[in-house]
Amino acid sequence: AAPAGGIASLRFAAVARPGVVVRGAAADGLRGGTPLALPDGVAASRGREAGLSWAATRGTGGAITAVARQQVRGGQVERMAAYVAQPPTAGARASAAAALREALDRGVGPLLAEQREHWARQWEDSHVAIPDDPDSELALRLALFHLLGSAGEQGEAAVGARGLSGPGYRGHVFWDADVFVLPALAAVRPRSARAMLEYRLRRLGAARERARAEGRAGARFPWESGRDGTEITPDWAPDPVRPVAILTGEQEVHIVADVAWAACRYAAWTGDRSFLAGRGLPLVVEGARYWADRARWDGSGRAHLEGVIGPDEYHSGVSDNAFTNVMARWNLRAAASLAAGRASADERAAWSRLAGALVDGYDPATGTHEQFTGFGELEPFSLGDLAGRPFAADVLLGPEVVGRAQIVKQADVVMAHHLVPDELPAGSLEADLDRYLPLTCHGSSLSPGVHASVLARAGRSAEALRLFRVGARIDLDDLARTTGAGVHLAGMGGLWQAYAQGFFGLVPTPDGLQVDPRLPEEWGRAELGVRFGGSRVRVSVEGATARVVADRAVPVLVGGRTARSRGLVLRRVGPAWSIEKEGVP
Repeated sequence: AAPAGGIASLRFAAVARPGVVVRGAAADGLRGGTPLALPDGVAASRGREAGLSWAATRGTGGAITAVARQQVRGGQVERMAAYVAQPPTAGARASAAAALREALDRGVGPLLAEQREHWARQWEDSHVAIPDDPDSELALRLALFHLLGSAGEQGEAAVGARGLSGPGYRGHVFWDADVFVLPALAAVRPRSARAMLEYRLRRLGAARERARAEGRAGARFPWESGRDGTEITPDWAPDPVRPVAILTGEQEVHIVADVAWAACRYAAWTGDRSFLAGRGLPLVVEGARYWADRARWDGSGRAHLEGVIGPDEYHSGVSDNAFTNVMARWNLRAAASLAAGRASADERAAWSRLAGALVDGYDPATGTHEQFTGFGELEPFSLGDLAGRPFAADVLLGPEVVGRAQIVKQADVVMAHHLVPDELPAGSLEADLDRYLPLTCHGSSLSPGVHASVLARAGRSAEALRLFRVGARIDLDDLARTTGAGVHLAGMGGLWQAYAQGFFGLVPTPDGLQVDPRLPEEWGRAELGVRFGGSRVRVSVEGATARVVADRAVPVLVGGRTARSRGLVLRRVGPAWSIEKEGVP
């Protein structure tokens, strides 16, 4: 019941009926027939027809047409609206009206039941449980809620850096979507991941045109992408002293390989091999063609990528950024493998030769990768002198200082270990962590989750848990003081990856779903649900025992052995896991 003079209301966007929004309210003194509300300052056309009010807006971001109906019966208000992303034509109003009338026929109560049923199924697919750490579990569920709400399951999905929760970055699409958000959705709601890839595919033409404009082959995806897939990174940013040049749009080219990696990750989680054999293959092949044209060969048979920015972003115009070169190498090898029959044998052989020749900065003597040529010659800088990490070092110290110093914004070399560990020498993860973790200020929300994931894989669970909790609180505590512009959606995707890939060791491989848990000691028990190859899989870990249960038999890889079963019991001896029982329900 509504309080005196007030309103008690229930509002939701019908997830099973995209475009339909519902409000049910118990009201005191509310009257029916109010027109469709629009934000202040929005120019729109309005009207009434067939008992419905309608309004439409048109802007640079597209057009929306919406229809609504409100009725009051005995103090109970039912208001529903439906919208379509179409210009204000009679056809658009008819489409929205049809969706609305179908919802009206159902009624608020049945729609709410439908909503709850849909979310119950979704939470089953994306189940998480950390009984000994309820705060982390809550943060992880919040992350999943935003991730699931960021992308539809039909057509294309443009996932902006702040999701749907705020205007930050104006909804532009970055690598955040491809390597942080998409892997989580591929594992819990595959159709949304496929819609994200469709966004890239429908703008492949623009990426090819940009490569040609640079005088290169293949496709060059933009660092910041919008409606038409052209580069929309601004050239300058305001600064209290003088404008600061933004070079990421020209130099942060690893996005080309990031998109290819996302396509392959989707196929690995879903088992949709036909995607890589058909419509999705150009995302990989055109990337390889770009790298083949951009690389420079030297007189000693080595190849280089120059004038780039890596994920660190504090250092611009560098040569042989390890992450960029390793990702390019992976892209070339993936294309050479996948494109048999679609590219000539000579072209595929050239990709393989270039992959083997790209400099990656690895030093066998130290077992580490140099982040880029000359990084070790920069000024040493002790982050121990600064309290309160994570922090934005470029804001605190100035871009000139960080550009001259061995300060790293976020996972860079370490990011390669997270995305393509098989491309890096055995043992180099631990050495690279020891070298770069003390230099990293985690000035980006993307950093804590990635570090938590690789630290867990390295057996450093206490450090992993600390950074996992940092990532968990970025928006809950507004650690960066920027959550007002929207949640850090990629950080949320990284948090899920830290949980699934880091602590549970879940990695989709050609031999099956790899399971290799590394829970922190503070977590006596934890659970995780995913979808793999079309099957629903639940993994639970308690102490030295783990269980894997699926709704149908799936291949599971444990300790180098693959078993196809609906149920497995695993046992850990030391750091190693092995299969103890098969066929356990």
